[in-house]
Amino acid sequence: MKKSLVGVAVRQVLSAALIASYSLGVLADPVPREAKHIILLIGDGMNIEHEIAASRYLFGNDFDLSFHNLPYQGNQSTWDVSTYKYWSGGTYDPRAIAPTLGYDPAQGGKAPYPLRPERPGAEAYLKAKATDSASAATAWASGYKTDDGNLSWLPGDPDTGGNRTGDGSLKTIAEHLRERKDYAIGVVSTVPFTHATPAAFVSHNKSRNNYGAIGHEILTTVKPDVVIGGGHPGYDGSPTHNYIAAEDYDNLKNGVYADEYVFVERTAGVDGGLSLLTGAQQAVAEGKKLFGLFGKEGDGNFESLKPNDLPATPTVTQATRENPTYTEATLAALKVLSQDPDGFFLMAEQGDIDWANHANDFQRMVGTIKDLHDGVQAVIDFVNQPNDDIDWRNTLLIVTSDHSNNYMRNRTVLGAGDLPEQTPNCMGTPCYPGGEVTFGTTGHTNELTRIYAMGAGSRRFEWHELQWYPGTRILDNTQVFRVMMEAAGVPQVSPLRIRK
Repeated sequence: MKKSLVGVAVRQVLSAALIASYSLGVLADPVPREAKHIILLIGDGMNIEHEIAASRYLFGNDFDLSFHNLPYQGNQSTWDVSTYKYWSGGTYDPRAIAPTLGYDPAQGGKAPYPLRPERPGAEAYLKAKATDSASAATAWASGYKTDDGNLSWLPGDPDTGGNRTGDGSLKTIAEHLRERKDYAIGVVSTVPFTHATPAAFVSHNKSRNNYGAIGHEILTTVKPDVVIGGGHPGYDGSPTHNYIAAEDYDNLKNGVYADEYVFVERTAGVDGGLSLLTGAQQAVAEGKKLFGLFGKEGDGNFESLKPNDLPATPTVTQATRENPTYTEATLAALKVLSQDPDGFFLMAEQGDIDWANHANDFQRMVGTIKDLHDGVQAVIDFVNQPNDDIDWRNTLLIVTSDHSNNYMRNRTVLGAGDLPEQTPNCMGTPCYPGGEVTFGTTGHTNELTRIYAMGAGSRRFEWHELQWYPGTRILDNTQVFRVMMEAAGVPQVSPLRIRK
């Protein structure tokens, strides 16, 4: 085991050194280059305490995950219009925003715990009201704030306005970059592809729960070059989910879209990662798009990786090979998207982190973040591959989280391979009798989340600091949209104005 851990350490050192050499070259470049390739990787519902817990389990240190090596590291406010109205007494004017009504650093802190000490009263404040994934993803995708549950739609659910077709819908970064730069576009998720985070980038709806309509728009109107996610109707476990309309699934299955998409689905006894990567190879060879549909019974998600309680021997296993890993799904998407000489935009979400955190399930949370860690490292390795036209001078990588969840706190420093004692059920959630970890809620919280970035345009995050929250390094999530658009060479004037 010691030899194994040494090998891991050596690989991390080499990876960090390679990252440093690339990032120093980018930072030293006097002329910022445009990002032809924008890769946004999401750990849904992840806060810094979750990151630390997973890093300790895997490596015995607090900040050894793959994205902890990225040169830009900052903090992000995630509030939406519903949260703002909760604190403002019901008012929201996008032309006169007081950011501290959405997130107040004086109450929640200028940086997330444990980067700064916990402020008295912070827990009650941060748990009082928080964004959901739909409105948080809309902020990244469109640069607009909206209500809980809205997917790239104006707050208040109007039937007019917006900046897309005049019906209240909002043009997403995927649509902007395809129209303005002819980029290929793709979304990946370990949860159903019609769930909030992927859907906000490639669909528009007043309700995140309209799965059938969302899926139909994605498949027949927006038509991304890559769609990979859960929600397979044979594995979602309930006819009430309907993550994809029966007619749309039948059309995919029966080859109605065969001229446009290579369709790969979960199949009993078949290695899902291998079949998906083979499908990506076929899509490249035939000049087609890729649609991957997987999931498991019960919720339509991929199975989460499972860490085992083996002190000094961190070991993570996979429940089945019928679903791909996050890494395999992301690499399949990159294989297809990278064929476009004009560039590409990819959003890839590890969405099971959020489900683990809603359940206060520490073990599952560690496994899902391990999945994200592996995926981020695979993307870094993909960009570092020699002899192609993809490198850090024309590629922007961002790793972040849409919101925090469950107010988890590490109370004991656990070593590599060590998990806290976790009993199955205690008033609907697991219990931790040893006190190594505590949870404050099973819901989202308004805590700051982290942003990690590297590559072309990553220094723009520094330029946007202080604009919303003077005296801090806090960015607003709508500024992530602006950074990505600026990095691609098509800057957008923000529709939001800060009250002076």
